[in-house]
Amino acid sequence: MTTALLSGTPTGADDLSVWPASTARLPHGDLAVGGVPLTGIADRFDTPAYVLDEGEVRARCRTYREAFPDADVLYAAKAFLSRAMARWVAEEGLGLDACSAGELELAVASGVPAERIVLHGNAKSPRDIGTALRLGVGRIVIDSPSEIARLVAAVGRGGRQKVMLRVVPGIAAGAHEKIRTGTDGQKFGLSLTDGSAQHAVPRILAQPGLELTGLHCHIGSQITEVKPYAAALRRMVGLMARIRDAHGVVLPELDMGGGHGIAYRPGEPALDLAVLARRLRAELAASCAAARLPVPRLAVEPGRAVVGPAGVALYRVLSVKHTAGRVFVAVDGGMGDNPRPALYGARYAPRLVGRRSVAAPCAATVAGRHCEAGDVLAAGVQLPGDLRPGDLLAVPVAGAYQLSMASGYNMVGRPPLVAVHAGTARLLVRRETLSDFRSRDVGA
Repeated sequence: MTTALLSGTPTGADDLSVWPASTARLPHGDLAVGGVPLTGIADRFDTPAYVLDEGEVRARCRTYREAFPDADVLYAAKAFLSRAMARWVAEEGLGLDACSAGELELAVASGVPAERIVLHGNAKSPRDIGTALRLGVGRIVIDSPSEIARLVAAVGRGGRQKVMLRVVPGIAAGAHEKIRTGTDGQKFGLSLTDGSAQHAVPRILAQPGLELTGLHCHIGSQITEVKPYAAALRRMVGLMARIRDAHGVVLPELDMGGGHGIAYRPGEPALDLAVLARRLRAELAASCAAARLPVPRLAVEPGRAVVGPAGVALYRVLSVKHTAGRVFVAVDGGMGDNPRPALYGARYAPRLVGRRSVAAPCAATVAGRHCEAGDVLAAGVQLPGDLRPGDLLAVPVAGAYQLSMASGYNMVGRPPLVAVHAGTARLLVRRETLSDFRSRDVGA
């Protein structure tokens, strides 16, 4: 598996470059993923439904391990987590980056070694911290000054926990302002610019119950250029040198986070993983040599780039409406299972599967079923002009930040997740039902 997995190339309208590598064309306009026809999955499991290609997930894990052989690769669980997903990444040699007690519990119960887990979060709850300490997670990332005292109290006398300090390096990167986390003035981390990161270091070092192992930095999401990572790394090494000079402490670890961008539509840019790995290694060696520091152990945290392109969402067309010169194709899902278009203006490339159309394509808006005008899954996309109710639409690159952010809006229920591999489909996460909603409603 090569780093071509992480990029899209512009070709024709039938381009499958952003689909899982196992995707194959079948007769009558159908597609198979992981050796399983998509129409068969829709018939068996109903729609909407999510399909996850196990082989694609595992191949992308291996690609990261090959690109970063001397670094820690931590899967960012917030992109998507289930018991099977946790097991796959652990079996492929990855650790895990968690953000809550729920993610921690599920990961450890699924076989991820606790010492290979890092806990993040700008507002960790007492339950998050308590669970991390009870399970024995490898690192807890300190995100604010107040968290130092809270961690010390939770660790207790005689205890000891390895921690990292999340630093905001003042680097603007990311496809949308809502997913840029490397700049000042946002909720994550401690600023390098205003000195709050530097001031936190002696407070941590003064606590016998905390062992500061390194610095952490995450500059944003859906980043497709290497340059911002290199700039952030140089600033982080500069801070490590200042910590050495001021406190006599040489930090052995540097976590550069994730945010590695992928192509959602053919022809879109994507981060070149091989170039990123080479550049980070070179910059780290050069910066440490200039600062006369030993090279720290590097860590990266891919999430979207591992699971995003492995997923496909399936929807049934419920209606086709022509109004005010526009075509609206309404489907049986929407922002309840994929809020990304409403949150970030994310754009997708849905396609008709299950029948061949000879009709000329037309510009259409694929709208969801929820009671919001902003419930649009894909605007201005080219779809067959004879699209009709009952047709099946498939949306590639649906593995990340869709089911993980799904909601119960309108009590529709979240879709199931179906794994495909070597010609077999199996249910990983069942569909949420009305019984689930009723069982949570205990009032009278």
